[in-house]
Amino acid sequence: MVTLFNLSGVKQLELIVDGNSEMIETKVETIEELLVEQGIVLGTYDRVSAPLRDDVDLHERVTVTHAVPITLEADRQTIELHTTASDVAELLREASIQLEPLDIVKPGLDAPIRSGDHIRITRIDKQIVEETEIIPYNIVSREDRTLSRGKEKVVQEGQPGVTLHVIERVYRDGQLAEERTLASHSQQEVTDKIIAHGTRSEVMILSASSPNVQTVTREGITFGVKKVIEATLTAYDAGIESTGKTEDHPEYGVTYTGTIVEEGRTAAVDPKVIPFGWWIYIEGYGFRRAEDKGSAIKGNWIDIYFDSYDDAVTFGKKKGTVYIIGPDHPAES
Repeated sequence: MVTLFNLSGVKQLELIVDGNSEMIETKVETIEELLVEQGIVLGTYDRVSAPLRDDVDLHERVTVTHAVPITLEADRQTIELHTTASDVAELLREASIQLEPLDIVKPGLDAPIRSGDHIRITRIDKQIVEETEIIPYNIVSREDRTLSRGKEKVVQEGQPGVTLHVIERVYRDGQLAEERTLASHSQQEVTDKIIAHGTRSEVMILSASSPNVQTVTREGITFGVKKVIEATLTAYDAGIESTGKTEDHPEYGVTYTGTIVEEGRTAAVDPKVIPFGWWIYIEGYGFRRAEDKGSAIKGNWIDIYFDSYDDAVTFGKKKGTVYIIGPDHPAES
């Protein structure tokens, strides 16, 4: 007796697992039973081309794709995920990530997805802006012989320049990466400010009858002032370093006017500015008398006498306000 087996229960289909194809025969009923039969374990993110409860008879091909872990960096975030996408473009579609025309994707959109890939999207934003630059004007000084020394006059008012720049800026993930000027247009030319400074010397001859220009009070003494000047202040002593004379010199300590130098009283001046014998008040240093002169003492320059060479050196060089009083000491008049 011959027993015949019914082969109609055997089903043939193509099974593709992670891209590897194989023709198989099975007697199981559902796709889920087929996977168990073939030893295929599905993870949370794995994908099967057919519903697990479908009959095997309904499909000539079943595709199983195991998800792989990848890292996606985009929009200042880094996320770890599992995907069954075949390439980067498909991955981005799955993640609902929209790309702008200038965005950079590494690796490229057609690159296949492999386990452990790091995919980075750099957002590129290019902006064209216009910016106005204000160019400051220069101040130009010119000598003017028609003006008295110390006087000045504005000959031409200054006007800043204005330049319009067309600038292209490229931002990478919101950070400025590149900047270049595409064009520059002058909208207003710079006009320098011109100031004329007087150079004409006006000699003011002071005399006891010259009128007072003001009255001031210093050290409890009120006195009239013929003229107020801003002067350079230095100091000297009677020694060889300042006068070239030693103590055995017959004119040691003798001023140009014949007085004997005295600390707290004697000062060297330019007699064209301060007449010899006149008293002055130096702001911060008190009353002095114009008794001496020096080859370097020219114009608004006053050399104050000190007994000590060291004190003279320590004094150095300063600026100060000087009140020119007259031939009489205010406290004695």
